[in-house]
Formats: sequence, C-alpha cells, structure tokens
Amino acid sequence: MTAKPTVLFVCVHNAGRSQMAAGYMTALSEGRVEVLSAGSAPKDQINPVAIEAMAEEGIDIANNVPKVLTTEAVKESDVVITMGCGDTCPIFPGKRYEDWELADPAGQGIESVRPIRDEIKARIQGLLAEILPAQV
Repeated sequence: MTAKPTVLFVCVHNAGRSQMAAGYMTALSEGRVEVLSAGSAPKDQINPVAIEAMAEEGIDIANNVPKVLTTEAVKESDVVITMGCGDTCPIFPGKRYEDWELADPAGQGIESVRPIRDEIKARIQGLLAEILPAQV
C-alpha cells in the first residue's frame, strides 16, 4: 500500500467502542493511517467512561463527536471494522471487512470498560501490523 490506508470503525452509537478504536488507531499509527469512525444510530456525546478509560492510556477522545454512518465514509475506506452494528453497515466490493465482537461499554463502570479498551488496543496493534509495511 503506497497511499495512506483509511480505516473506518463503526458501532451502533459511535460513543464507546468505535471511538476508543479510532483513538488507539490515531495514536498508534502515528499519522500513517487515515482514521474515521461512525455509528448507525449515533448518541449525542461520547461515553464518559470510555473517555476516562482512554485518558488512562494518555489518549484524549473527549472532544470527539459521534457521527452518523454514511455510504461515503464506507466508500472512501480501505478497511471497515464493525462492532455490533450488524446488517446496518453498507457493504461494497473490494473493501476489507472485519466484525469485532466486543462487549458494549454503555452503562458500564470503569472496571468493566478497561478490559474492553485493552482488547481493542490488542486488535488495533494486530491490524496495524497487517496494513502498514514494516518500518525499515
């Protein structure tokens, strides 16, 4: 891949899992990946516990705003990662799709959100290793 790959993270509310994933991808890719996130039924704000969990990792997602999933966002993405939005995500040929089954952090306390956050981080690290060429 010579151009910068674009990764779209999608969950229902775009307030927890997809925001944490986008935060990790942005931080860990060091600008080498274009990062988008959206939800099929976005909330009006980011889950405060997700913000707290990411802040513990030194990643600030507090100013992010949940966005509605658009066909355009999917079209411009190379990789689409869904997290529980099921059939509401549009499918286009030639895209790489993965569905990450992750617990929903909505309504959970920080003790329950940390393992979700850590699972997302591990998956982001694995995805980065696959989509970015090794640094020489």
